[in-house]
Amino acid sequence: MAFNGTWKIEKNENYEKFMEVMGVNMMKRKLGAHDNLKITIQQDGNKFTVKESSNFRTIEIEFTLGVNFEYSLADGTELTGSWNMEGNKLVGTFNRKDNGKVLTAYREIVGDELVQTYIYEGVEAKRIFKRG
Repeated sequence: MAFNGTWKIEKNENYEKFMEVMGVNMMKRKLGAHDNLKITIQQDGNKFTVKESSNFRTIEIEFTLGVNFEYSLADGTELTGSWNMEGNKLVGTFNRKDNGKVLTAYREIVGDELVQTYIYEGVEAKRIFKRG
């Protein structure tokens, strides 16, 4: 259960560009790039509980691998999709409710970091977290 624990945002790579392609306005992009996101992950077999807390909101998400669920991004974008385990990576495939386009997300442990990668419309961004 390598994902278990609390992770604090350390740095972003190409995150503002990603948010721009997602349709997030400039003010929200500036704020989002400095959201002080902290993620707490608890895995119990195929079930995950993920608590996300940032400057903007605190939410708790529960999901089971391979089971579709609904989720809203901090900017209000609504998604539906699921997470699956591929090797040691969590792979999320989500469809936007407003336009049907696909957002792909990856979570993996690299050394002592949690690396979240997002891909939307050909733009890739990474958010790198350290155990906190």
